[in-house]
Amino acid sequence: MKNTALKSLLLASSLLSSAGLVHAADVTLTLESWRNDDLQIWQEKIIPAFEAKNPGIKIVFSPTAPTEYNASLNAKLDAGSAGDIITCRPFTSLELFNKKQLVDITSLPGMENFSPVAKAAWATDDGKSTFCVPMASVIHGFIYNKDAFDKLGISVPKTQDEFYAALDKIKADGTYIPLAMGTKDLWEAATMGYQNIGPNYWKGEEGRKALIEGKQKLTDAEWVKPYEELAKWKPYLGDGFEAQTYSDSQNLFTLGRAAIYPAGSWEISLFNSQAQFKMGAFPPPVPKAGDTGYISDHPDIGVALNAKSTHAEEAKKFLSWVASPEFADIYANSLPGFFSLNSTPVKMSDPLAQEFVSWRGPYKSTMRSTYQILSRGTPNLENETWVESANVINGTDTPAVAAEKLQKGLDSWYKPAK
Repeated sequence: MKNTALKSLLLASSLLSSAGLVHAADVTLTLESWRNDDLQIWQEKIIPAFEAKNPGIKIVFSPTAPTEYNASLNAKLDAGSAGDIITCRPFTSLELFNKKQLVDITSLPGMENFSPVAKAAWATDDGKSTFCVPMASVIHGFIYNKDAFDKLGISVPKTQDEFYAALDKIKADGTYIPLAMGTKDLWEAATMGYQNIGPNYWKGEEGRKALIEGKQKLTDAEWVKPYEELAKWKPYLGDGFEAQTYSDSQNLFTLGRAAIYPAGSWEISLFNSQAQFKMGAFPPPVPKAGDTGYISDHPDIGVALNAKSTHAEEAKKFLSWVASPEFADIYANSLPGFFSLNSTPVKMSDPLAQEFVSWRGPYKSTMRSTYQILSRGTPNLENETWVESANVINGTDTPAVAAEKLQKGLDSWYKPAK
C-alpha cells in the first residue's frame, strides 16, 4: 500500500515538473535598491528579459526608500540578511568592500566593457579592484525651450559669448526668465552650475586628478574661473531666485515661463511628461570657438555581489548580464536620462536623451570634481561647494573668496599622497 502511494506521489511530482510547475533547481535572487521609482520597469522589462535567457534563476527587485537605503542596507549587511545583489551609489560603496561585504568582480566576464572612468566610482583608490558593475550615469548640460528660441530667433549657443548673447536677447524680450535656477537649496547651484560648466575650465579628468594629487588647488585660475562665470548668471535668474527651490525651478521651466534650464539628464522623464512645448538640449558652451569641450558624465548607479550570498554563481550570471550591451539597451531606453556606461553605444529612442548622449563622441567625459576622495573628511568639500556656489551667485562671496574658503577647508584635513 505504501509503495503504491509513493509511486503516485512520484508520478504526480514528475508530471508537475514536466509541466513546468515545479523547478527544484529554481534559485531566487533578491536585488536591494533605493530606486523605488523603477519598480515597474524592473518587473515588466528588465527581469523578464534576464529570466527568459536564464531559466532556473528568478530575480526579486526589493527597493527601500532612497533616504533610508544606506542605513537599512548597512544594518542588513551587518546582520547577514541583505539581498544577494546590492545596488551601489557612487563613491560610497568602498567602505563596504573594505569590510569584505562586497565581492571583488574585477575579472567578472563583461567588465571589459567599461572604461576606467566608468568604473572609478566603484573601484579602489588605486583602480586595481572593482566591486560594482557600472549601470548608468547622468549627464549635465542645458535643456531649453525650442519654441521660445524659435520665437526669439536664437540659435543654440556653442561658446560663452553666444551663451550670454542668447541670455541678453531673452531678457530684453521679457517674455521668459532667461535661466531657471534658484539658490535656496544650495546643491542646485553647485550641481547644475559649478559642476556643469566647470570641466571646460579645469579640463575634465586632467584637472580633477590634479586636484586629488595636490598638483592643483581650488584657488588656481582654472577652478576660480567657473565661479566668475556663475557670478555673471545672477541678472538672468529672475526675481527672488534666492528663495527659489529646486522644484520651483523645475516648475518655472515646465510651465513655459523660463527659456533655459541648467540641467541634469535625470530631468528628462519628468519634463517630457509635463512640458507642453518642444525641448532641446545643449552641452556647456566652451570658453571660445575651437576649444575642446568637456561634459560631466557622472556615474550614478551600479550593482554588486553580497559576499554572504548563498547563490554567488547565479548572482554572477546576473551581474555579467548587467554588464552586457543587451542590458544597457533595455535600461537606458526604459529610463531616459540614465545613460549606459557600457562602451557599446546605445541608440536612444527618446530624442532629448539621444541629444545628451550624442555629446559623448565630440566632448570629453569627466565626473563631478568633489566626489572621489575629496569629500571624505570634515568639512565635506561637496557640501561646502554647495554653500559657496550659492554664495557666489547671490553675491555674498566673490569667486576668489569662495575658492579660498574651499581650499582652506580641504587643506585642514586632506593631505595628497606624495
